[in-house]
Amino acid sequence: MKPKKRAQPKRSAPIWMVTYSDMVTLILVFFILLFSMSQIDAVKFNAVAESYRQNVIFDFMPSAVPLEDPTDYEEGDMPEEDDDEDVAEEEEVTEAEDQENLEQLYEEIQDYLDEHELNDVITASQTDRGVVLVLQERVLFSSGEAELIDDFLPFLDKVAVLLNNIPNDVEVEGHTDDVPIDTYRFPSNWELSTARASSVIRYFIDQHSLDPTRFQATGFAEFKPVSDNATEEDLQRNRRVEVIILELNQD
Repeated sequence: MKPKKRAQPKRSAPIWMVTYSDMVTLILVFFILLFSMSQIDAVKFNAVAESYRQNVIFDFMPSAVPLEDPTDYEEGDMPEEDDDEDVAEEEEVTEAEDQENLEQLYEEIQDYLDEHELNDVITASQTDRGVVLVLQERVLFSSGEAELIDDFLPFLDKVAVLLNNIPNDVEVEGHTDDVPIDTYRFPSNWELSTARASSVIRYFIDQHSLDPTRFQATGFAEFKPVSDNATEEDLQRNRRVEVIILELNQD
């Protein structure tokens, strides 16, 4: 009986070959990734570049990527050079119209004062803000008081009619001289000047139903004089109420 042959053990690769093959595979995958990342999709790149070019910020900071064809802009994409010039021309036209309207308003008011013989008690002037009607204290209030004098109310009624015929907003400013006042009602000229301006506005609203949203009352005390308060005449000139008829487009 023949003895059995011993089975030969299967030969396998050395252990270091397994590690080596893994390393080679990883290196191959790594270089494939590098190669794929280095490839640029031309279509996608152009789309991204175009979106940046249309962004407002790139009007001031152009993209470093040059355009392939500058004529590719669609109509309306390129800024028009005449826009700034058009805006400037429109502003000039608006200013000219405002000035013309202001001059026309002043002429109408002056004609109204002449027609109703109000020039002795009211003076009108034209400023950048509008037309200013100056009413002296002596025809409006008693010294140190803010109640309207009844004798002047007919003149104030004529001013109310004038204001009712125009849509302009109105500021009423109260002014005093530099003589101090210290009473229970008026601790200083600030309170007195503001109360006088408010009295005129209240009369327009209560007696003539003018729109109260058109009016603004302001008191300046003695700090905006028209004279230096050196004489009695200067003091009288500084004690006044100014009715400012504003331009239509002025806030």
